[in-house]
Amino acid sequence: MNIGLIAAMPEECAPLLRRVRPYRKAGIGRFPGWRFTVGCHEIRLIRSGMGISHAAEATAALIAAHRPALLVSFGFGGAVKQGLATGDVVLATRLFRCEAGNLTHLDDPDRELTDQAREALANHGASLTFQLRRGEFITTDRIENKRELSALLDPDMENPLLEMETAAVAQVAAAAQIPLIAVRAVSDSAAEELDFTIAEFTDGTMNISIPRVLMTLARKPRILPQLLRLSRNSRMAGENLAAGIVSMLGALRLPSSLLTPTRG
Repeated sequence: MNIGLIAAMPEECAPLLRRVRPYRKAGIGRFPGWRFTVGCHEIRLIRSGMGISHAAEATAALIAAHRPALLVSFGFGGAVKQGLATGDVVLATRLFRCEAGNLTHLDDPDRELTDQAREALANHGASLTFQLRRGEFITTDRIENKRELSALLDPDMENPLLEMETAAVAQVAAAAQIPLIAVRAVSDSAAEELDFTIAEFTDGTMNISIPRVLMTLARKPRILPQLLRLSRNSRMAGENLAAGIVSMLGALRLPSSLLTPTRG
């Protein structure tokens, strides 16, 4: 069974790759990629880079090369409201796109497979140390002020989580009629308001630029403790996320209607 995984950053991919050895490097177009098996599933992992345009392009490349039966979008996210703790693993029940202060509800992740994934993780609770949550993912193209964003949200929204890629993956998946599961680990709690923007750290193609990071630190030395906390929290989130994905993939049983021949 052929499953495609999409993540944006090396810090999101590396903990998973450590858990699934042996794996083989298998780039997809211009994107780094890896190939491995979990249980009875043949997995293709692609690293897109940050942001909506990269995620959309990488998802399209993965579909064109391998036509997976299922796509899994994963990575880190920031909690918007109280209720999610750093390191929690969250399965998306609804997806939104936030652009210029407007919130758009997109097609939701596949409900049956998401429920199956949640049951798989719940049944492995004794061996996993994180809290599993349901949540609603909000894709933005920049780091948003959480207090301002919270004012736009329905008060009944369940565990809203900010991130930067899932909406793009979902839209490409929907156009190709491939089901999607979205899962993320919390790298910063609702109380952690980040005092920098992605634009300050990246070049024009949304890639991290070390000179820009150093220039921003020189201009805003107060953000250094934030970056150190974020780095530490991201390591924990990455390990929890990897453990959850391996358990989830090992237990998933795709309906026969979704099974497709493996390409390449």
